[in-house]
Parts: sequence; C-alpha cells; structure tokens
Amino acid sequence: MDFRILGPVEARRDGDWIALSGSKVHTVLAAMLLAHGRVVSDSRLGALLWGWDPPVTASAQIYTYMSRLRKLLGDEVEIVRRQPGYVLRAPGARIDVVEFERLDRLGREALRERRYADAQALLTEALGWWRGPALSNVTEFLLEAELPQLEEARMFALENRIEADLALGMHEQVTAELTGLVAEHPVRERLRAQLMTALYRCGRQADALQTYYEGRKVLVDQLGVDPGEALGATYQAVLGGELGLQEAGAARGRSDVPAMLPAVEGEFVGRSAELSLLTARLTAEANRPRRLLVTGMAGVGKTALAVRAAEESSGHFPDGQLFVELCHPDGAPKDASEVLVRLLRALGEPGLDGNSPRATDRDELVRLYRARTSGKRLLVVLDDAAGDLQVAPLLPASPQAAVLITSRARLARVAGADTVALAPLDDDESLTMLATAAGEERLRDDPDAADDLVAYCGGLPLALAVMGARLAARPLWSAGRFAARLADPAERLAELSFGDLDVRRALLPSMRRVAAEVPLALTALSGAGTEPFSARDASVRLAVSEDEAERLLESLVDTALLDLSGLDPQGLPLYRCHELVLLYAASLDPADLAASGPGPSARRSPVAHDGATAVG
Repeated sequence: MDFRILGPVEARRDGDWIALSGSKVHTVLAAMLLAHGRVVSDSRLGALLWGWDPPVTASAQIYTYMSRLRKLLGDEVEIVRRQPGYVLRAPGARIDVVEFERLDRLGREALRERRYADAQALLTEALGWWRGPALSNVTEFLLEAELPQLEEARMFALENRIEADLALGMHEQVTAELTGLVAEHPVRERLRAQLMTALYRCGRQADALQTYYEGRKVLVDQLGVDPGEALGATYQAVLGGELGLQEAGAARGRSDVPAMLPAVEGEFVGRSAELSLLTARLTAEANRPRRLLVTGMAGVGKTALAVRAAEESSGHFPDGQLFVELCHPDGAPKDASEVLVRLLRALGEPGLDGNSPRATDRDELVRLYRARTSGKRLLVVLDDAAGDLQVAPLLPASPQAAVLITSRARLARVAGADTVALAPLDDDESLTMLATAAGEERLRDDPDAADDLVAYCGGLPLALAVMGARLAARPLWSAGRFAARLADPAERLAELSFGDLDVRRALLPSMRRVAAEVPLALTALSGAGTEPFSARDASVRLAVSEDEAERLLESLVDTALLDLSGLDPQGLPLYRCHELVLLYAASLDPADLAASGPGPSARRSPVAHDGATAVG
C-alpha cells in the first residue's frame, strides 16, 4: 500500500490508484497519516473538516467517512476507534511524508559530518517525493493547519541540498535555480547568502554584492529588520575574498568550524522535561561559562540525552560543536593529552601528529587549547567523564562557550542546579521504547508478556534497547518467549546482550572505578533486594560500624551503583539498588573480588571484550 500527501492526497494498492472521492475523505485520510500512528481526536478531525463551527452531526459524519475509508483501503489498513478518536495502522505501507522525513534526516546528518556527496544524494531523493503543493485536495482548514510546516521542511531540505551542491563545487549549476528561488522567497536569508556564494564563485562579485543590497532593502522595507548573521557574514566574506571553494558552507564562509556531534539515533522516548531544561540552559545568554552535567547509572541514557540537547542547541554555537569520549571502551579514563590533541586537531591546530613533541607536552596542549577556544561560541560535549581532575584541562577559555558533561559521578565543578540526574524510565515510557524498536503489534498481541519485559528491564534504556533489538531481529519469536528467557534472574544479564549492546559490560566500568572493598560490599548488599535501606541496615549485613557502612554506601552512590531514595523518619538517608545492579553484584565471584579488587570477573558470561555502549 502506498500513501501520498506531498501533492494531492492519494492511495494506491499494487500499483492501482484507489478512487477516493471528496475533500472530506481526503482530509480524514491525510490527518491520520500525518499523525504517524497516534490517535487523532474527534475534536481535531472536526476542526480540520469544518473549522470552528462543526455541525451537530459531526461525530456521525466522521464515522461515515471512516467506514468509507475502511471499505476503500481494504484489509491491509486498519482504522481503529480509540478514545477520544481514531488511529490508522498500515504496517508495511509506504508513506511519502515518512520517506521524505527519513531521507531528510539522513541528509542532514551527512551534511553535519561533511559527507557532501552523500548529503546531496539523500536530500535530492528526499525532495523527489514532492509532486507539487502538498495536500492540494483537502479542506482549507487542514491546509491551514499542516501546510506551513510541510513547506518549511521542504524549503529547509532544499537549502541543505544547495549547501551540499556548493560544497561540491556546483556553483554554476545552481546559480539559475537560486536566482528563481530568491525571487520567489525574497526574505529567506540563507537562500540569498547561497546565491551570493554561487555568484562570487562564478566570478560575479558585483552581482553578489548587488544581491546583498537588494536583500537588505527587502528586509528593511517588508520586515523592518537588518540582515542577520548568516547574510551579514557572507557579505563580509565577499568583500574579503573569502568565499573560495575551500570554504564549505555559504552561511558560515569558513572551513575551520568543527562539527563533531555524533548522529542522533532513533526516536527519542521520554526525558522531555530534562531535554527542555538542558536546551534552555545551553541557549540562554549568559555572562559566565555554562557547565551542565547529566549523571546517572550506566545505561540510563546520559549520552543519548546529551547528544540530542547538543544537536537541538547547535545553532547557537556558530564556532562549532566538539564531542569527545573521555574513557576507553573498558572504562579506563583517557589521558588528558590524548583528548586535548583530538580537540585541537578538530579546531584546526596544525603540527600535532604522533611524532610532534607538542603532542605529549600537556602544559603546551592546555595553552594551545585555551588560545584556540578564547572568545569563541563553542559547545563542548565531554562524554563519560571519570571525575573533576580529568575535566579541568578540557574546559574552554571563552565565557561564551558551553560545556555539557556526562558522567556516572557527580562533579564538584558543576553546580547542583545545573545537574540533571537521570532515573530509569517509567513503565509507559519503557513500553513505548520497546514498541518503537520492535513494533507495536508484537507487544499488542501479548500485553502480559510486554509488561513482563518492561519489568525485567527495570526502566533501563540500555536493557530496553537490547530487548527491542532482539525482538526486531527475531520476528518469528513471540514476546512471551523472550519474557520466559528473562524470567530466570540467574540468566537475565546474559539475555540482555545483543551485538555491541551489553548491560553487564556497561556496568563493569562503574565497578572498576571504586575502591577494592566496595564491590565486596555491594555483593553482600545484594541480598537486601530493591527495597530502600539505611546505613544502619547495611552495617548489619556488612558487619561494620554504621559510619563505615555509610562511607561505603556513599562510594556506591558516587559511582551511580546505588541511588538515594529519600529519608527515614529520623531524617537519615535511605538507599536503593537497581534490580539489574543487584543481579550483577550477585553474579560476582567473592574469591575473584578479594584477589583482584576492582574489575572482577563474573561467574556467568565473563567479560573478555569490554566495550562501550551507545545508550550511555
């Protein structure tokens, strides 16, 4: 089944067009396709069909349109009544707007990574899904509600494709297209800056400057504003002769702007409040350096949240975005000199190869880093920091820069108000994350098994990602079969491993960062279960004084192996251990722990190939 809304709303089965009649039916179908599998309420459908004055028979008419669509679309499409409205499910169907959005996202990622040929191909394919003005046969009310954002997405994809064209030296091929686009959209400054770049590279500097002057007049006359940063920077670059082919990106006119953020993977589930807090702090104007920390246990999604927040805030940091992992795959902290060399290379510092004496002189590297970052609006993401001493030399000199850190430990250099502590996801968010990876139908067919899977994963995004990936990789296996395999606590951690994703391996670095006696203490505490307990309770299990027990518990809190869950009636702290950490602790061999200290081996599935996880 094929659905099209980027043009007239249409449906096709096995190559044959389905005869849909009337703007109302087209509107209902388009509204449900645009919902991407979410429920569309009766009130919204009424507003999209009749505006602010729906008839008293609106519900009955909507029911009629749904019945008509069910008959026309057949068994391949399911239109379900779900309060307070309807939802459309079409597994395996191809929807043009979904394909456009997927290709556009991949094209933007390629552009950020300076894979210009890939970006050009992906964005050209994305734009190819457009067959004319979107939603051209629906009601005016749906058109007013949805067309502006669709058109803006198309224009943004077009601007990105042209940026890739210019980076590939195709200025002559795009000049005519840009001339027409600027005439059609005279206040879109990025298009005008791209036309100036193309004209300049074609040897038409005077025309490039005239394009700027015309744009400045249009902006003042129509909007009462002066040209923005992108257009102004391009104008200055034309005057200074700085728009040669070696500078990729017409809006920036520079080639030394690092863009190191990793690609954002998959749909983002939960964490909306935390994401809003981080982006608000990153984008706020401040006279002091912004240092933000995302902390939590292994696998709770720190890196995913930080990368998403950095990506959404990247436009506020025109001098670049830096990203560096501060630990090796086995959890061992990287040497500061190694990290500084990587950052300085990204910032364009020459002569830092492996044979250079400067590459091993830490004081010189810090001095160069301070100089390179001075006065710049940079976003620096430091992933998996081991502690304050490791972070200190990596802080940029510019007060306009922002630093976003992820760490399993709390850091003294980051104020409590700027620290986001991540807890496991709740059951609804966990179920959504599983469904996103495995498909809603797999879980809907056996809701009890789905609930069991959520419970066994304990709200840990890494565990949920593993289980979602395993479900997707075994389409003939039922959710109940996986739930049965996870039901045995002794085998659960071994089951929560798939490819590079491994819960046990993610927890190992936390254990290696604590004192030798702490893993033994955690093993002893594993018998307490997941209920909150006090230092006094722990002292009995550990056979130590209450003060010594509290010291050990705080060590576990500092490495995110233990959570603070509140206060007891006497106002003393209560502690709680995540169920998967308890299983990990129970699997540790006390004899090995006593012999080797941190970094113990486990009785089941010993880790012989430590590796970092993508979930963080």
